[in-house]
Amino acid sequence: HSVFALHLTAKHSERREALRGTLNLVDLAGSERLERSGATGARAKEAVSINKSLSCLTDVFVAIGKKAGHIPFRNSKLTYLLQPCLSGDGKTLMVVNLSPTEESAQESLCSLRFASHVNKCELGKARKQIEGVNDEGKNSVPSPAKAAGKTVKRLQSSTISAALRNKKLKFGK
Repeated sequence: HSVFALHLTAKHSERREALRGTLNLVDLAGSERLERSGATGARAKEAVSINKSLSCLTDVFVAIGKKAGHIPFRNSKLTYLLQPCLSGDGKTLMVVNLSPTEESAQESLCSLRFASHVNKCELGKARKQIEGVNDEGKNSVPSPAKAAGKTVKRLQSSTISAALRNKKLKFGK
């Protein structure tokens, strides 16, 4: 998967307010059928990991759609990272790419089922993130973007630590 987060801040000096927003662009890796791809070894393990995170994301969307009391954001790093934008403070848009080939009909059907779960979710009305600004022009309230940045850094360091423990991180050629 690929996640790009753009954190925006607009300051109004006369009102002494700062408006914050975050745009998350997420490219989800497609699910893979191991028997179709013929993947083995590390590639097969990566495919299993991708499928697990997509399954966890589906669980989150199903729970949100059912308005469940508990949303399983902590079941994967992806859902944990996306928790702020899926918790009711923002809007979500999903674009599904389907293959026109007959051989990909099963994967396309799975993608459409996933999109159907997403479509059943109501996250609520997006809320403005307005903070007070002190005399020096600095925010008097900690930024949600800083908290999200700390979460990303913590997830990156845990991923790197796990990769080093498993000796999967390769340097050079």
